[in-house]
Amino acid sequence: MVQPNYAFQKRQRDLAKKQKKEEKRLKKAGAREAAPPDAEAPEAPPAVPGANPTQP
Repeated sequence: MVQPNYAFQKRQRDLAKKQKKEEKRLKKAGAREAAPPDAEAPEAPPAVPGANPTQP
């Protein structure tokens, strides 16, 4: 009777897990690039004309 090769099976599971994790990471990175820039960083308050922020 042939014995199962547990090391090979474990290696295959690990490779599948690593591949799935990489696909998920790429999907998240793609979602970040597609998101509008306003959603990530808050806007600065609008500047008031004639006001100089360096002088008190």
